Amino acid sequence: MKSTIDTYGRLDICSVYHLTMLAFPHLIESKGSIVNVSSVLSKRGCARTLSNSMSKGALYQFTRSVALDLAPKQIRVNSVNPGFIETNILSTIGLDAKEIMEKAALSYPLGRGVQPQEVANAIAFLASYEASYITVETLVIDGAKTVSY
Repeated sequence: MKSTIDTYGRLDICSVYHLTMLAFPHLIESKGSIVNVSSVLSKRGCARTLSNSMSKGALYQFTRSVALDLAPKQIRVNSVNPGFIETNILSTIGLDAKEIMEKAALSYPLGRGVQPQEVANAIAFLASYEASYITVETLVIDGAKTVSY
């Protein structure tokens, strides 16, 4: 089995760590909010996605730990964890996106993948004043797939 752990997973979590540290002074001044974008893979494994599942699991723990560290400074940290997002990424790598999305949709109780705007709406909500007392939350956006196995 060829491993991609040393490349993708490490870059994924390191970039989030460094961006958080760079934003830290501004976040303290503005009492800002961090919303990480992870995946349902943060809480469960999946065959052939070792590096991605590992990095998303690390992001899940990073979100929880940073939220606790920054709470005394009134900085909230949350995460959105979408399932399969219906985008054109599959077609950009030469796959039949429509066919793959139709097959994937069959495994979702709501009968479709997540729409990009639904993820954007969740991020906007968690970053907004309306969510001013929400921190350490991992909002799963997957049409109930993770509980339907």
